[in-house]
Amino acid sequence: MVPQKQAEEAIVPGNMNENDRDDHHQAEEEAEDIHPRVSFKSFLWHGGSVYDAWFSCASNQVAQVLLTLPYSFSQLGLLSGVILQVFYGLLGSWTAYLISVLYVEYRTRKEKENVSFKNHVIQLIACASNIYYINDRLDKRTWTYIFGACCATTVFIPSYHNYRIWSFLGLGMTSYTAWYLIASFVHGQVEGVTHSGPTKMVLYFTGATNILYTFGGHAVTVEIMHAMWKPQKFKYIYLLATSYVFTLTIPSAAAVYWAFGDQLLTHSNAFSLLPRTGFRDAAVILMLIHQFITFGFACTPLYFVWEKVLGVHDTKSICLRALARLPVVIPIWFLAIIFPFFGPINSAVGAFLVSFTVYIIPALAHMLTYRKASARQNAAEKPPCFLPSWTGMYVVNIFVVLWVFIVGFGFGGWASMTNFIKQVDTFGLFAKCYQCKPPPAKH
Repeated sequence: MVPQKQAEEAIVPGNMNENDRDDHHQAEEEAEDIHPRVSFKSFLWHGGSVYDAWFSCASNQVAQVLLTLPYSFSQLGLLSGVILQVFYGLLGSWTAYLISVLYVEYRTRKEKENVSFKNHVIQLIACASNIYYINDRLDKRTWTYIFGACCATTVFIPSYHNYRIWSFLGLGMTSYTAWYLIASFVHGQVEGVTHSGPTKMVLYFTGATNILYTFGGHAVTVEIMHAMWKPQKFKYIYLLATSYVFTLTIPSAAAVYWAFGDQLLTHSNAFSLLPRTGFRDAAVILMLIHQFITFGFACTPLYFVWEKVLGVHDTKSICLRALARLPVVIPIWFLAIIFPFFGPINSAVGAFLVSFTVYIIPALAHMLTYRKASARQNAAEKPPCFLPSWTGMYVVNIFVVLWVFIVGFGFGGWASMTNFIKQVDTFGLFAKCYQCKPPPAKH
């Protein structure tokens, strides 16, 4: 119980003794008498509860990738698409659980040493790809310039504590878009629709890796936990968030694939095939807003690292921190202009980055951390009730490492790079308008 208590109080500076800690809590209580905890500013801006973490996980997990899942279904076929979504969703929930366990273990060990714990490219491509379907007077590359500048405003959001209202709104926006895509069942199938997938191994593993990427949103798990008042309560939040995400991703991808079939093989953004209506334009706008939120989520860890390199991470000046963060945004902006391949780039990132950072490394780290009997005996978190033995945990972790390395990184890397190179050969670097309809012929 001692490690558990330490973990739950991790938000309190670790270099306080017990008397100081009591004074700290007393000062907080006195402050609450003067300034009630529930104020309008704190309601919108300061989040650290279990509910905030759930909204952050669910909102960050499914964003622009929602629009590429029908494309993946056309590569995989309906059955494989559904099975792989459930499989990688559960796999992602497992490794998110491992990350949360390792984080609590790390904080518990460090607090015993009196250490104080005070306090992205794809999103830009998605913005340009989406807005083009409302206003095609500008090409997608120009829209990337515009939205790169807009996304740079995320440098003014200090930390994950301050995403409370944005996470709530972001999930609502994504939910609306998913429900709109599900309405494809009502719209009906296009004439002559065919469903031939899977047809090629390269397409199959490209689609599978995009789904691996979809459920790899827990790359920011540590940051979300660090923003929680009681981080030990995070353990099953990601699984609960994934359960809700399933209600958005599976029916929406199935509906659009049912309606348009093999046409999706050359239309990685589902918006490109849906009829232009007020409902579709509303979905596009809401997804654009959500991209700003997701961009900030994805870049905040990079912002923190860069601030620490420059020595400004602990400054109270938001403007100074924002200025220091700009060099992080600029290269991401530039990469989005070079490689505007919405859809294929998800698979490449999934194979070469996500497979290691959020699947393989957490599983290996967990096995290495608890390899000694003494570490297992003194662990801050024991094995979960559904898998109560350390042997069982090691078996699952070994499976995760081997599966993701062979299937995700190996076959997925081969397939995604083959497809990615094909996009470069077809459209070139700095493509002005990726997968746009050709202009009408002049007479």
